[in-house]
Amino acid sequence: MVMTTYIRRRRQPGSGLLLILLGAWGAFVPFVGPYFDYAYTPDKAWTYTSGRFWLSALPGAAVVLGGLLVLASGRAASAGAFLAALGGAWFVVGQPVIAQVVTNGSISAGSPVATANAMFAPATMHFLEGLGFFYGLGVVILFIAARALGAARTAQAVGYGPAQTYDEAALAQNDYPTSAY
Repeated sequence: MVMTTYIRRRRQPGSGLLLILLGAWGAFVPFVGPYFDYAYTPDKAWTYTSGRFWLSALPGAAVVLGGLLVLASGRAASAGAFLAALGGAWFVVGQPVIAQVVTNGSISAGSPVATANAMFAPATMHFLEGLGFFYGLGVVILFIAARALGAARTAQAVGYGPAQTYDEAALAQNDYPTSAY
């Protein structure tokens, strides 16, 4: 009798849902942040700038699409996690890269805005805005995307997809483990 060890794998939609939520936050916070005094210039709600597109909306859309693909099964989960990781990385390194590539300053995130009625001191608000808009958001997205990519690749290496459970895999291999005598 051959003993077979199975890795218990359940479908984990948590990573996909978190990526969708974080991507939506990254894409929309520059447009709705001014409503609650959390903004980069221009501090007017729903004002489009090329900086908001290239540094927030585009990577946010990539993360949302990646999160949707992570919710899918099979190879799409790996591709989605990788796409989300690219979007997260762009949140982190997008500003310095754009500053080096576009030297005329036409694409910029703007400056953090701290209003007089803000909850924290201006220096603290500048720090929190940088974390919430770009750097911290990107690092969290990278972490979740890396975890989702690892889970998807492990599921492919074991031989069954992310949606397949322990019992389904055992039945598919016709080798359902029984108790040892």
